[in-house]
Amino acid sequence: MAMKIRLARGGSKKRPFYRIVAADSRMPRDGRFIEKLGTYNPLLPKDSEERVKMDIERVQHWLAQGAQPTDRISRMLEAAGVVPKTERANLKKGTPGKKAQDRAEEKAAKAAAAAEAAAAPAEEPAAEAGTEE
Repeated sequence: MAMKIRLARGGSKKRPFYRIVAADSRMPRDGRFIEKLGTYNPLLPKDSEERVKMDIERVQHWLAQGAQPTDRISRMLEAAGVVPKTERANLKKGTPGKKAQDRAEEKAAKAAAAAEAAAAPAEEPAAEAGTEE
């Protein structure tokens, strides 16, 4: 049985409230779960102690049993110091698209051409001034 530690949504429309639960991964998000491990209220300020409440001992028990935390839960556990921080890199999301890359190349080419054009006339009068003396 594949176990997950995940969020189960509660609360009314536009007023989310989540339970942190240990559940079989095949069960629905808000459906059957094995144990409630805590709560998460995203409407509270980030520095509030009431925002995330977890029974750390039970979470560690389920992690020892092989339960896999979801990404959001693993971030909460990292903040609580239960699991070590993992390095995350979303390389694809930060890179611009093909058209944006093409526009950037064209802009760089125009800037280089303008810099060349500005530098070339400035050098010619200096060379002519040197020949007159």
